Amino acid sequence: MDCSICSAMPFILRPPRNTICAACYEGARTIITLTTNKVDHIENTKGSDNKTITGLLSASSSNPSIKGFGNALKWVKEMKEMEEESKEKLNYLSGFVVALRDHIHTDILIKPGNDAPSIPAHRALLAARSDIFKNILDSDGCKAPPSNNTITLSELNYDELECLLEFLYSGDLAKEKVEKHVYSLSIAADKYEIPFLQKFCENQMLGSLNTSNALDVLEISDTCSNTSLKETALNFIVKNMEDIVFTARFDAFALKNPHLTVQITRASFIDIKNRRLNV
Repeated sequence: MDCSICSAMPFILRPPRNTICAACYEGARTIITLTTNKVDHIENTKGSDNKTITGLLSASSSNPSIKGFGNALKWVKEMKEMEEESKEKLNYLSGFVVALRDHIHTDILIKPGNDAPSIPAHRALLAARSDIFKNILDSDGCKAPPSNNTITLSELNYDELECLLEFLYSGDLAKEKVEKHVYSLSIAADKYEIPFLQKFCENQMLGSLNTSNALDVLEISDTCSNTSLKETALNFIVKNMEDIVFTARFDAFALKNPHLTVQITRASFIDIKNRRLNV
């Protein structure tokens, strides 16, 4: 039977699209079964799953008509292996968080700006994560080490400092912590030159941008000189002017940030002009 998938006939002469050979049918069914059951199958039968995929790859190599399906299966297998490797790396790196939490061989104290207690940390990790911290911790003939073996981050309260350290040690934060402290963490990332945290906070703000927080995002992006984030926030505000400008939050924002208010006004006029020209 001529197959509408693997047939060598010109496309215009091929049979109806629902006519396929047994090999293509079995390959398609295998792909659908594999993808729809992928998560549960991998979690529950990790060992046999590899054998199943290997067997299917061997079958496809001997049957050219399902070579494409074989390549897809190979890709799934590679993705699965990469996923497992990433999980192993994350579990391995989580040991740093344990060292922070259990105060294992800590050698520096990080003090928040309020009267809360200091948090023990590790000089080497702080220096590796931030050049600013490295410069603070370095000592030579012209510069003494931190007094009382303590660094004070006056702009952060205890909870914010705890989140900052957790991110430095793990490279991640729980969603509720990010949502609560993203603005203070973004400022800290800018001040102490922690690019990965800057990008992490930027992605969070972009993903949650709405009419209730757009002014905050604009203010933070301006403070941190994040041009792309600022442009996105400004365009969002212009497109939602009525929902944002006629609020008490905007009144307070305008008093605190007159230069940004001017930029919003100018961007709004430019948007109106461009829309008129396009009509």
